[in-house]
Amino acid sequence: MSLSELFNRKEFLARHIGPSDAERSEMMAVVGVASIDELVAQTLPADIRLNRKLELPDPMPEAEALAALKVVAAKNVVNKSFIGQGYYPVLTPTVILRNLLENPGWYTAYTPYQAEIAQGRLEALLNFQQMAIDLTGLELANASLLDEATAAAEAMAMARRVSKAKSGQFFVDSRVLPQTLDVMRTRAKYFGFELVLGHPEEAGNGEYFGALFQYPGEAGDLIDLTPHIAAVKAKGAVAVVAADIMALVALKSPGEMGADVAIGNTQRFGVPMGFGGPHAAYFAFKDEMKRSAPGRIIGVSVDAKGKTALRMALQTREQHIRREKANSNICTSQVLLANIAGMYAVYHGPEGVKRIAARIHRLAAIFAHAVKTAGGKLVFDRFFDTVQVELPKADAVYQAALAAGYNLRRIGGNVLGVAFHEAASEADLARLIELFTGKSADIATLDAAAADAIPAGLKRESAFMSHPVFNTHHSEHEMLRYMKKLESRDLAMNHSMISLGSCTMKLNATSEMIPITWPEFANMHPFAPREQTVGYLEMIAGLETQLRAITGFDIISMQPNSGAQGEYAGLLAISRYHELRGDSQRNICLIPRSAHGTNPATAQMMNMQVVVVDCDEAGNVDVADLKAKAEQHSAQLAALMITYPSTHGVFEQPIREICEIIHQHGGQVYMDGANLNAQVGLCRPADIGADVSHMNLHKTFCIPHGGGGPGMGPIGLKAHLAPFIANHVVASVPTAQPGQTAVSAAPFGSASILPISYMYIAMMGAEGMKQATENALLSANYVATRLSEHFPVLYTGANGRVAHECIIDLRPLKAASGVTEVDVAKRLMDYGFHAPTMSFPVPGTLMIEPTESEPKAELDRFIAAMAAIRQEIEQVQNGAWPADNNPLCNAPHSKADIAGDWERPYSRETGLFPLPYVLENKFWPSVNRIDDVYGDRNLVCSCPSTDSYA
Repeated sequence: MSLSELFNRKEFLARHIGPSDAERSEMMAVVGVASIDELVAQTLPADIRLNRKLELPDPMPEAEALAALKVVAAKNVVNKSFIGQGYYPVLTPTVILRNLLENPGWYTAYTPYQAEIAQGRLEALLNFQQMAIDLTGLELANASLLDEATAAAEAMAMARRVSKAKSGQFFVDSRVLPQTLDVMRTRAKYFGFELVLGHPEEAGNGEYFGALFQYPGEAGDLIDLTPHIAAVKAKGAVAVVAADIMALVALKSPGEMGADVAIGNTQRFGVPMGFGGPHAAYFAFKDEMKRSAPGRIIGVSVDAKGKTALRMALQTREQHIRREKANSNICTSQVLLANIAGMYAVYHGPEGVKRIAARIHRLAAIFAHAVKTAGGKLVFDRFFDTVQVELPKADAVYQAALAAGYNLRRIGGNVLGVAFHEAASEADLARLIELFTGKSADIATLDAAAADAIPAGLKRESAFMSHPVFNTHHSEHEMLRYMKKLESRDLAMNHSMISLGSCTMKLNATSEMIPITWPEFANMHPFAPREQTVGYLEMIAGLETQLRAITGFDIISMQPNSGAQGEYAGLLAISRYHELRGDSQRNICLIPRSAHGTNPATAQMMNMQVVVVDCDEAGNVDVADLKAKAEQHSAQLAALMITYPSTHGVFEQPIREICEIIHQHGGQVYMDGANLNAQVGLCRPADIGADVSHMNLHKTFCIPHGGGGPGMGPIGLKAHLAPFIANHVVASVPTAQPGQTAVSAAPFGSASILPISYMYIAMMGAEGMKQATENALLSANYVATRLSEHFPVLYTGANGRVAHECIIDLRPLKAASGVTEVDVAKRLMDYGFHAPTMSFPVPGTLMIEPTESEPKAELDRFIAAMAAIRQEIEQVQNGAWPADNNPLCNAPHSKADIAGDWERPYSRETGLFPLPYVLENKFWPSVNRIDDVYGDRNLVCSCPSTDSYA
């Protein structure tokens, strides 16, 4: 070998792509093709093929890619941030950093739809809910939302659903965080709501369906909201309080002030700022609102043996079921970040967080006293952590602070804001006092003289976090073991393949993950001066360039922080485009019957009318029906939302014609990017005819699912839609036009996880990205071919090929045997696998996506498990096992089934170790099948007693 060959710059390709060259040859033989090119030709329509190399650099080895990104990161200047405004430096407990945030046992798990193998994550989320319930003083809380601004917008929408007030106006505290107001303005316009801004004292003067108050105010000021909440509630309005989670440790709770809903960011509980995200928002509410609340709620139920077990409660509210009748289009949450925040509360406990909150307030109070004593003027005398100072030489002080390594908030005029936080030290306090007063500080003397700045009536008197879980795990040993115990109850990708269709659970490589905890990326405030964020902006611009090359779009918007937010941002751009052209009557959105449930929910949020397009017997869009409906609604046609390849796992042949029909009638094509993993390097959505498309970075581009979040859903747009991408009121987006409001709280969404996708594309290069797609198609067709010997494959393309996923039909077997798709999903747990996507998009089916990252041996184990399950179904069908007592209806079998009585017509070995490989690497569900009906009829969404977990 030559020296260049020995360096092997393509080494990462073989790390990411599972099957070896020899295994690919074996798989192609099974599929019946002589080459990958032949398979691709049989799968993709010829008229959409790219037929040229992507304009991406060559692959980079892992170490080189990390070193190159480190050079970019080093261009960031990470000053000590005292900006506040909703984002604060934190001290993430290192035991949580190493064993949760950086642990694939936590970050590679999927959304807990299969609750029996997600009990650890569900318990951690229940802790998060309990923390939010306790601190807000309300009765229920969900398992997180995307960010504080989104949570405020969702609270506004929920207020309209539950309020009996006739008004279309919503009152917003003029003291609200500016980024929250920015997002609320976007959402309100298309809901048809009118926002009315004013001081809380003015809230009782009008007629509103709801009101949002900020606590403390965005400037840091504290006022008692009790009378203002009472005033709006007396007129039938819903009272929402946006509250700082750390401040609630020290302050009277929103519930005690009469609030119906409380929302906010839990970033201060151990989650790095990360240039704006990802962070878990909390959303707490009164019990009477539980069936109108957005997002997921974790509830307590029992399993088949009566043991306490956790699950996602009220799942019929999920968007894939309710579609345009959904409460919102939110289909994910921030599980990984919620778990960090919840574990922060567990680790510190009530006394620990009280000490932290008291220290933060004490720092602020001493600073305020020192400034005031030196003749300075405070804008507010009552505050928790933020002090605003009016001084004649504000700019000079601001510049001196920058030179000393401190970022302050410039308010305008001669006012500066200083927001204290957990990471602030006594030395920081002394330096800031010196900068503001010109005098050195005697901290001990000032401490003795400074009074608290929280009014007596607003000091927290009520207890919180009294459950044993928050009062037990305070040593590192206890905490380490608690997290390990929960981790062991969850099946993640560090154990086995997760073959979920349309969810693309591929490798999340360690080299992709490492940069997210680098301080240059983790510790950056989203509103830091732009000259300090050069590295971030360079990395983001580099990722935008990569994604433009891959998709063919003219511009990329990085702001949407989930796929659902990407859908919203895409339809928002389309609506703004029509409005500018004087076509505001265009409000019809055509959506195929097979579409993701978030599509119609998003269209409804944009005040569009959904018109469903039929599919033919082969699962393809019925072009004749599409054409007829496009003609029928021609003058009002706004958009088509279509997923490609289809949700049925097929590259539909007439996709160009479909796009042309929409364009002929003045509409725009929104292409859902959930299945982009089947396109990269082979075709591009913009070339096919899409005007806008979102890209699930947590699917195709390797950001892990985190147990149900975080995600990122940036959108690509054609040039004519580019002027309508979301901007940001605080930190403008370089590629956005002035005046466009935001869709997420931070200008670049969950910016700190963007290095994952950047690294993935850099290490794969043009050649690797294409190879990944080709292998995804090969793996899917290999699995479909092998499984077709046992189950019908529901949909295939014109040449009998599937795309990146396949759907197997269990309905005939269910009719013949009584065995359901749920039984098969639960039985797969006994074989060590997470179930494929169940009953979506077709009830009674399983949708399987093996991805390019799984080795052939893992695919073969999965196929063997499915074949064995087919034989078990045969045993039920022919009467060898009773329909009500067999391994399938009794699945999953838990640790509790190892010993004790066994009065079943099959052996314990059959139940627990159905194939030889299971014995070598057994994953034990910690509970038996969970009773969903019991959980909804007896809704409990707070932590039960510790005895219940025994």
